[in-house]
Amino acid sequence: MKKLFALVSVLMLASLVLAACGGSASQAEDLLGAIKERGYVLVSTDPNYEPQSLLNTAGSRPADTKCPSDALTTAEMQGFDVDVAIAIGNGLGVETCFATPDWDIITAGSWADKWDISVGSMTVTTARQQILDFSTPYYYTPAVIAVRNDSGLSSLADLEGQALCVGSATTYDQWLSGDIEGLGLPETSIYAQPPANITVVPLPTDQECAQAIAAGREDFVGYVTSETVVNANIAADFPVVKLGSAVYSEDLAAAVDKSASLPTASFLAEVNKIIEGMHADGTLSELSNKWFGEDLTQDPN
Repeated sequence: MKKLFALVSVLMLASLVLAACGGSASQAEDLLGAIKERGYVLVSTDPNYEPQSLLNTAGSRPADTKCPSDALTTAEMQGFDVDVAIAIGNGLGVETCFATPDWDIITAGSWADKWDISVGSMTVTTARQQILDFSTPYYYTPAVIAVRNDSGLSSLADLEGQALCVGSATTYDQWLSGDIEGLGLPETSIYAQPPANITVVPLPTDQECAQAIAAGREDFVGYVTSETVVNANIAADFPVVKLGSAVYSEDLAAAVDKSASLPTASFLAEVNKIIEGMHADGTLSELSNKWFGEDLTQDPN
């Protein structure tokens, strides 16, 4: 009798645990179904990539959010990528929540279902397409070089033998390292070759390169990043200037992990429909003008 009571107790406890986790209750056959069932989409993005994505220090977490306790809510984030992610969530009829893993972890794929989609200004490249499925691009940006405003440098050729900073696992890192073929970008999108004999100084994100210069770090003379980031840095009185014109152009899209445990095709199709609708009705142009002061949603090629 004691053994039977103990067995029943164990089964009841296991049932409660499963119910609390939503374990056996889920009937979703694909990722789209799972997202709609739980009522939120978990988006990975960079909280230190102004003006695309940054923390909203004035925001407070809503009491009725469905977001997991270790995720950020829409009230706690702001920026262009954040607004695009929110629009995707609205289009799906669910709440948008944000995860903030390191960039190299996002681009490596094999997310182990820790988040559903990346909306973080990711450049579509051939290598990344082997492990990630990309949406229709939602905007396009030039990649540029910024240098300290007291460097005395004025051209790409002046950078020969200098040290430049980049965000780890970015296309800026690949370009500066001379891996032009590995970028997997159309030839028409590559405007310049990297300077010779460059020392590459990687940091977790390219924004940290700019912040390091502003803090007085001197082991590199500049950094490579999106023109939108450099414009924001200059507007924030960082001691940097743009060096020359764009070195290449990036097609930026949302990404989904090919190794997700649930099928993702219907989810990606819905995301594409939402992004294409935002292109068509001018929403993306409006958001771009809001955050960048210009429309970067038109394909330059």
